[in-house]
Amino acid sequence: MPASTVTHPELISKPSKSALKREYLALQALGEQLIELTTDQLHSIGLPEPLLDAIIAAKSMSARGAMRRQKQLIGKIMRDTDAEPIRAAIDAYGKSDRMEKQVFRDAEQWRERLTASGGDDLCEFCDLIGRRNEKLAVAVGNWLSAADDSARRLARRKIFREIQKDLASKMQD
Repeated sequence: MPASTVTHPELISKPSKSALKREYLALQALGEQLIELTTDQLHSIGLPEPLLDAIIAAKSMSARGAMRRQKQLIGKIMRDTDAEPIRAAIDAYGKSDRMEKQVFRDAEQWRERLTASGGDDLCEFCDLIGRRNEKLAVAVGNWLSAADDSARRLARRKIFREIQKDLASKMQD
């Protein structure tokens, strides 16, 4: 039999050391992302107890060497854990954070528009959210009739809070 036709199944199915290292480093990076989550978020994911304990311990570490070793331990524990639910949870939390930041930026822009236009854009904002907000209308009126800077600052904050609530509820729908 010619040597070119003989195959070794153990050579084909076994991943290379480099591929294994890349996979382990990816799992360690995923574990490092878990360190950034809050304790409530970690508990909601349903992590195995050893992994949860290692992540909580890492949150309290400040020494760089200790943190590096703890991250390696987290990566090692991650090898025995199904990573897909963890990736999905991290993606969901990331989308939530991006949505909150977008709502904040939009609320700032709408507050500036409403105060710059003297409330003329209030109808346009109400059309955007699909309903009229009486508290927002009162806050814009208070801003327009404010006698001093202190009252105007308070009214601007109230305008921002109302816009932010409306935009957040619209984004969740």
